Amino acid sequence: MNRKHRLLVLLAAVLLLTGVAVGATLHAAGRAAEKGHAQAGGPLVRPGKVTLGAPGRSVFRNMAWGPHRDEITSVADADPSGPRTASGVRCLRFHAAGGTGICLQAVHSGLREAYRALVLDAHLRELRRYDLAGIPTRARVSPDGHTVAWTVFVSGDSYAGTAFSTRTSVLHTRTWSLDRDLETYRFFLDDRPHQAADLNVWGVTFADDTRFYATVATAGKTYLVRGDRANRTLRSLHPNVECPSLSPDGTRIAYKKRVQGASSDAPWRLYVLDLRTLRENATAERRNIDDQAVWRDGHTLVYSMPGNYGSDLWSVPADGSGSPRRTMAAALAPAFGGRL
Repeated sequence: MNRKHRLLVLLAAVLLLTGVAVGATLHAAGRAAEKGHAQAGGPLVRPGKVTLGAPGRSVFRNMAWGPHRDEITSVADADPSGPRTASGVRCLRFHAAGGTGICLQAVHSGLREAYRALVLDAHLRELRRYDLAGIPTRARVSPDGHTVAWTVFVSGDSYAGTAFSTRTSVLHTRTWSLDRDLETYRFFLDDRPHQAADLNVWGVTFADDTRFYATVATAGKTYLVRGDRANRTLRSLHPNVECPSLSPDGTRIAYKKRVQGASSDAPWRLYVLDLRTLRENATAERRNIDDQAVWRDGHTLVYSMPGNYGSDLWSVPADGSGSPRRTMAAALAPAFGGRL
């Protein structure tokens, strides 16, 4: 056998081995998908039925790599690292309460990407859909499930900078009346009517169907506001509050606060405000938090942090004690029921 023939044989052998390796990899991936495994030793995820508010189960957006990434998924509260059940419904932002879910999702159409909001029932069946004006960023449902809210970026892509604009909508799910833009509400800053072209509203959290809290930004500052859908008003309560989250008893607000000396790329820390005294308290979480935290119960906050799969869920006591701990890998946007 001459040199040329030996090279051809060697090349054929390499191609054959490569084909076998690729085939084995694809076969293993297919088997993993059939069995519901995520990549890289992630959590076990299987398709199945997901119901909002099911006793003993949490619902969230699954971030594990594999065929069920971004699907609304449930897991047993007693075993948060255990097997997951994926619904088949994919969302970029999600929240649920009172048997109602709000799912903000991407719609791929050729080279253009659009977004929409889906209102879901307790079995994740679509009730209504609405086109969105921009990129989804926040979503919330009132405690009884009768009102939902969502926020989108209509320019820019980050709260950290100043070149962005938001649009926040509130929808009543019994009458289907829609307030498309909360910036049309009358805004009172320090009890005085305030009008500004740079007004932005985002991060709704509900007290009930009519009353809510949110963030308003104007003139480079942010404020916690109390909103009233019946009167169509927003009234400032406290400065330097972003992405508020109301406690189950309605007395405290968890939020992200810009702190002095922090990097402009990582400016926020997790705080809690007492609505009765307007005294604020830092939590034990000292890292940057770019999330709208949720209350696991009356004592514990849950929020997302970057992880191996894009996002993990962490928790910390709301009273400033204890220390942060990771509660669930490869998860985002949890809903535990009740007022979140």
